[in-house]
Amino acid sequence: MSVKRTGQLGFGEVGAARRGGSPALDRVLAVVDWGRVERVLSGLRQEGPGRPGYRPLLLFKALLLQAWYGLSDADLEFRLGDSLAFGRFVGLSLDDDVPDHTTLCRFRNRLVEAGVLRRLFTELDRQLEKKGLVLKQGTMLDATLIQAATTPPPFGREPEAKDPDAAFARRQGKPGSTYGYKAHVGVDQGSGLVRAVITTPANINDTVPADDLIRGDEAAVYADKAYDTHARRARLKQAGTKARLMRRPSKHHALTPRQQQLNNLIARRRAAVETTFATWKRRMGLIRARYVGLARVTGQILMVAMAFNLRRVASLTA
Repeated sequence: MSVKRTGQLGFGEVGAARRGGSPALDRVLAVVDWGRVERVLSGLRQEGPGRPGYRPLLLFKALLLQAWYGLSDADLEFRLGDSLAFGRFVGLSLDDDVPDHTTLCRFRNRLVEAGVLRRLFTELDRQLEKKGLVLKQGTMLDATLIQAATTPPPFGREPEAKDPDAAFARRQGKPGSTYGYKAHVGVDQGSGLVRAVITTPANINDTVPADDLIRGDEAAVYADKAYDTHARRARLKQAGTKARLMRRPSKHHALTPRQQQLNNLIARRRAAVETTFATWKRRMGLIRARYVGLARVTGQILMVAMAFNLRRVASLTA
């Protein structure tokens, strides 16, 4: 199908866009090579009869805004038509038709089905690294629980669930349990950028996907006691990476005063990763999944991770 021509501003709109723009979004527009992002999206363009469609890059930018501000599809449609800053970011003029919520939903599903979101995350990560925004002083590992979009079944009876991929997990140090998913992340120490993200059912132990969150180019890896294994320490040592993993006492061996002191130091360093989850949940609305199934929830969390990194870019380049 043909593609809509959008973003052609009239003289009056140029002045209006300047007044209604967002400095943070403008910095993101300037720092990202959107041409390379568009090449990753090029396979989603379909040829055929019918009305002109929207450019995939325009729709992808819209989904970034959705994740950035924690909007529903309907809210995103409204903001694209109402906000000059939103229109400027995605490339819509005042005369352009706004993509409706159905169009946005279908495009997101196509991104998930085609497996493009992981490639987009990798491309943006590569660009930020090339610009020197990724410091590589260390990678902080952690995970957070995300409630499922559906009502949980009776505890222990997951086969009856409306979301067959979700699972129960006990919340460490808190009463009760969470039914849903777990987002595992590797965050760059210093910059706060998310360099790796993996989504699993909530009952998957933090240590299982941990090695896939380690990039191999960081100077150190910081993590709490859940990630402490002899094998992981050995692999990190062999790679020349400092294993800043909090020690956990065994049944027969208590921690020495020195080990406890090191644990306290590591805990203070890795505490910065909690800022990532606080932003995801409090400012970007990722308390509960919007979709059903591991593939779609993975897509949602990847979008949130990319939008979060762009938020950080806007802050780091201010």
